[in-house]
Amino acid sequence: MSTSHRHRSGGRLAAAAVSVLAAITLAACGSGGGSGSDSAGAASGGTPVAGGRLKIAFYGDLQGCIDPNQVYWIESRSIDRNIADSLTDQDPKTGKIVPWLATSWTVNPAATEFTFKLRDGVTFSDGTKLDATAVKTALDGTHDLGARSILGVTYLAGYTSTTVVDPTTVTVDFSQPNAAFLQATSTTTLAILSPATYQETPEARCAGKVIGSGEFTLDSYSAGKAVKITRRPGYAWPSTLVANKGAAHLDGIDVSYIGEDSVRVGSLTNGTIDIAWPRQPISSADQEVIKASGATIQTRALPGIADILTPNVTPGRPLADTAVRKALQKALDLDSYAKTVFWDGYPVAKSPLTVSTPYFVDEGGKLTHDPAGAGKLLDGAGWTTGADGFRHKADKKLSLTYLVPAASPGDQLIQDQLKKVGIDLQIKVLTNAQLTPQANAGGYDLIGTYLTRADPSVLGSTIDSAVSKQYSAKYSQDPATAARVSTLFATGQSTVDPDKRAVAYRELQDYLIDNAVVFPLYDRLQTAGVSKKVHGFAWTSEAFLRANDIWLSK
Repeated sequence: MSTSHRHRSGGRLAAAAVSVLAAITLAACGSGGGSGSDSAGAASGGTPVAGGRLKIAFYGDLQGCIDPNQVYWIESRSIDRNIADSLTDQDPKTGKIVPWLATSWTVNPAATEFTFKLRDGVTFSDGTKLDATAVKTALDGTHDLGARSILGVTYLAGYTSTTVVDPTTVTVDFSQPNAAFLQATSTTTLAILSPATYQETPEARCAGKVIGSGEFTLDSYSAGKAVKITRRPGYAWPSTLVANKGAAHLDGIDVSYIGEDSVRVGSLTNGTIDIAWPRQPISSADQEVIKASGATIQTRALPGIADILTPNVTPGRPLADTAVRKALQKALDLDSYAKTVFWDGYPVAKSPLTVSTPYFVDEGGKLTHDPAGAGKLLDGAGWTTGADGFRHKADKKLSLTYLVPAASPGDQLIQDQLKKVGIDLQIKVLTNAQLTPQANAGGYDLIGTYLTRADPSVLGSTIDSAVSKQYSAKYSQDPATAARVSTLFATGQSTVDPDKRAVAYRELQDYLIDNAVVFPLYDRLQTAGVSKKVHGFAWTSEAFLRANDIWLSK
């Protein structure tokens, strides 16, 4: 994506990307079954009052890391957005990239050189001044994390160096085109931290040794238990999207983790917490309970990868056969999934990308439920129905191992849908500590994944074997498929021309569905139950919390 901020090559891209994202974001938010606003200072309800600590309950903290440069867990990134600033920001309504720590930038036509002019007067909470050297230290430090930064590996693909031109100017160079880098500079993953942070080990940073320039400072972080952040006096350099140009109205934010939806909703309605922030969308029944208490439901469509399944196509496994993968694809009833797991009218997955992602292509016509077609494919592949109702070939049952971190009604629904065409889905529930090594070893046939980013290149973080070391990239494609997928990703990154990017990402989405490389399950919505005493609630473009404008009724 691009903007009009002194770009030598970005004018057409800005207009195209902004108009596309504006249209699809409004459509997605309109179908979410909730209410809310993307704008800064939304629903302020009067003159802001200073003071008070906002209490948020998240679902969990499965990654156990708070370092913005390393973390991929959405809830942690919401916290990070309020303690760490970025070079740019992205408008949640339009997708436009706007100034933040950088006041302007230029991009060369090949998308290999990005030059940023920095804002004056910014300091980190340890007193260090933001300057070109600090930005270089941050980008070098994030790049040096390598695979520890799952998102950063893709965001910085081809990164060679950052050059200090003068105290307020840096040039970032890549050995290969990286058209999505400008959007990446708006994310928490590429947030700029104090140089002192990069003297810490990655483990120490994950545990809380991070210093940002944000409107709040990190007081304490206890993985999976609690986080406390406190207002930073004198803060005066927010994104241009923020209404409040000074220090936060809140004294601070207290974060807890409540795994049970009913307990979280009850805590909101009885006033113990101010915001109930679930992992899955709040159920229609719980939404009614929340609204009856006077609270509101805030909703935003999450951009990035839909909730998808990726296969293991290692030779000898059932899903190595394209026909079996295509049969599985036809066996999935995505309409029923959306209605059953969520509610009537919940957006149905139509692509590996969610509808609010730039360059999304509607592949819904290829994802229709067709159990008869699935049966014909399995017959042709030599899998015949046995007396037990499952498919067999010789003495082998068509059985697939599906790794999950927790049992869910959605997983059971998938199991039932596949059973109807004779596929035996074995749901294997593992702890996070067990799941990752088993997945890395290829001990599965199906595994779920998703990632959030308002750019289609986010798919590369999961399935592009040229840049990702994740099992979802390593095992989901044979060599020929992997080469084609990587070529399409590289094409999308090679130019800032919106038409060329659109063609590449259309071809990519077509290819992934036509060859059953991934299996979309559902689009993702972020919902939050918000107390009536909370004013100024606002989403970022990636559906994280922006707390600059929040204030509490006394």
